[in-house]
Amino acid sequence: MATTGRTEGSAGKEKKPRRASPALAKPVKPDDKLAAVVGADELPRPEVVKKLWDYIKAEGLQDQHNRRMINADDKLRPIFDGKDQVNMFEMTKLVSKHLS
Repeated sequence: MATTGRTEGSAGKEKKPRRASPALAKPVKPDDKLAAVVGADELPRPEVVKKLWDYIKAEGLQDQHNRRMINADDKLRPIFDGKDQVNMFEMTKLVSKHLS
């Protein structure tokens, strides 16, 4: 008889719904470099990232061969510390430097 690796006893417990972090709902202000892409309004961090992705998709900046990579244009290069290409995880870290 094969085992699945699951432990007995955890099936009856109810999971609490996961709450969004209050820190994510707090509005942040983009600096001038980031404002050129997402606008100058204060927005919650997830909205800033959403607007950035909207821009990337509208401009066709996602690499065609490796979809995890983002190609910089003249507006994104200053946000990406002058790099021509970054991966999507590095992008969120670099964007954080441009929020206050």
